[in-house]
Amino acid sequence: MANKDVFTFYNGVTIPSIGFGTWQIPNEEAYAAVTMALKNGYTHIDTAHAYHNEENVGKAIRDFGIAREEVFVTSKLPAQVKDFDGALQHFEETMNNLGLDYLDLYLIHAPWPWDEIGKDCTEGNIQVWKAMEQLYDEGRIRAIGVSNFSIKDLQAILDNCDIVPMANQIPFYIGRDQKGLLAFCQTHKIVVEAYSPLATGAILDSPEIKQMAEKYGVTSAQLSIRYCLEKDTLPLPKSTHEARIIENAQLDFNISPEDVAVLDAMKDVRAK
Repeated sequence: MANKDVFTFYNGVTIPSIGFGTWQIPNEEAYAAVTMALKNGYTHIDTAHAYHNEENVGKAIRDFGIAREEVFVTSKLPAQVKDFDGALQHFEETMNNLGLDYLDLYLIHAPWPWDEIGKDCTEGNIQVWKAMEQLYDEGRIRAIGVSNFSIKDLQAILDNCDIVPMANQIPFYIGRDQKGLLAFCQTHKIVVEAYSPLATGAILDSPEIKQMAEKYGVTSAQLSIRYCLEKDTLPLPKSTHEARIIENAQLDFNISPEDVAVLDAMKDVRAK
């Protein structure tokens, strides 16, 4: 799929270097989409309780016949859950939805509820993290992490908990490279997962990206996803079209350091 096949969390667990994202894929379409991804070599599937598609994501994995240990499955705790008992309860709901015996990676979906973005939920996040530490210690989850956490949010976990998050899943794409947050995560050996590596499609018509993609004989999407890998982040592209699912994983090329620097310098290249 790519030159680098896996990332390795600091606890030794490996995660395939490209994930198949299922955000915005309705439950009724998720079965076919995940089946297409598995058929075309993806072994890392990313979902969330809030996506309302865990049932068909799990069913597709079970029905495909792939050995459980050969597919890496991520899900996420709803962002509004900020208490210890609620975290344990929603984890059980996720496991029932997926129909799996264990989870490879479980994330706090956001540091605040989606309808209260920016709210200080530090104490709640600490309580939720302690619940996730318990599930990890029990062997129910192979790795635990967070999503959409800022440096401040991460520092609160580092200061008050026993286990350093193994992943932080954040929006990351050309024009939004989050240098400070990426550097902080790398210092603490936290793998950064890049969701929306195509900015939900908004950057694909950028003339600058198109021109550089042509130079490498690839599509704008492939260049954009490869850029995430060049920045040592793990991209999570999603599609419901098989041709694009295949294309998004065909990344066996490198972007030169000079061209990476050009892409780094781009600001808000989303198509107007």
